[in-house]
Amino acid sequence: MIRIFSFLLLGALQSLLAAQTAQAQSTVLNPVLNLYSARHYQTDEALYNNFTKATGIRVQRIEAGDEALLARLRSEGANSPADIILLTDASRLWKAQSEGLFQPLQSATLERRIPVELRSRDTGKGSEWFGFSRRARMIVYDKSKISPDQLTRYEDLANPAFKGQVCVRSASHPYMLSLIGAMIEHQGEAATETWARGVVANLARVPRGGDTDQIKGVASGECAIALTNSYYFVRMLRSKDSSERESAQKLGIVWPNQATRGTHVNIAGGGIARFAPHRDAAVRFLEYLASDAAQSFFAEGNNEWPVVVGAALNNPELEALGTFKQDALSVERIGQAQGTAQRLIDRAGWR
Repeated sequence: MIRIFSFLLLGALQSLLAAQTAQAQSTVLNPVLNLYSARHYQTDEALYNNFTKATGIRVQRIEAGDEALLARLRSEGANSPADIILLTDASRLWKAQSEGLFQPLQSATLERRIPVELRSRDTGKGSEWFGFSRRARMIVYDKSKISPDQLTRYEDLANPAFKGQVCVRSASHPYMLSLIGAMIEHQGEAATETWARGVVANLARVPRGGDTDQIKGVASGECAIALTNSYYFVRMLRSKDSSERESAQKLGIVWPNQATRGTHVNIAGGGIARFAPHRDAAVRFLEYLASDAAQSFFAEGNNEWPVVVGAALNNPELEALGTFKQDALSVERIGQAQGTAQRLIDRAGWR
């Protein structure tokens, strides 16, 4: 009986080892990358397919909103299969970093190609996240109602002359928190709160909808001025829907604060998950996102500017917006200010 039991145990161990060996061989022969992405743009599909073609690494991804992904990572802990985390705003990248969800990476490629203000600080072990595409927070306006010389700064949105004419989305959205965080860094909390109260006093309606809704609000006459991220505006210019193209084409645009600090710029970016099981694949993926081919795709596929200097745009509508002075404030500092920004807008009554 003992011999039979020993024989069966040995057989079971052999089967287990064989299965583990087969799994390891499969991973080597069919490498994978587990991607947790808050980028919900269909055009990114080609980006991932091109990475697989270039490297043989298959991308398995989970897509959800920034907050949902962060909650999932927290609950999974050390058992998380995530290799890469992609998020769509500096405030969310900072939040993930502060919760220890990234691991540092030293990469000569990324350090050479991505400007220092568009990545987290190197604490000696590398940066924890990197920006891969840029978008600007611009102002659009009704050319029949507003003179462009009245509207040159973000601060002008609080001008009492524009009472009842401003459309904005919720100030609790990351895009708004990042802008408000940048203003706090530049001019202090008290001045920014005064400005926020002025914007609330000028609202044409209760904040609602996304950036596209703000653009359409101006085009329809519901308001005369709105804030939007640049890629939403360019998306409407390139839309297959003629009514969307016409709406965007009849509006004027402003790059705010050109005479002072420059226009607020935010990023979409990412880093390696803290417990990444496929770290080598993760490094290759991040370095791929900084390649000329991938950088050009961000512009062509989703109307965002590359972060790598000299990368081709291949997007006439985006190029037609021209060049402008950008705020050089580190996006890490913008992210760090989000808590203060949230408390400020609560006091100002900006929903």
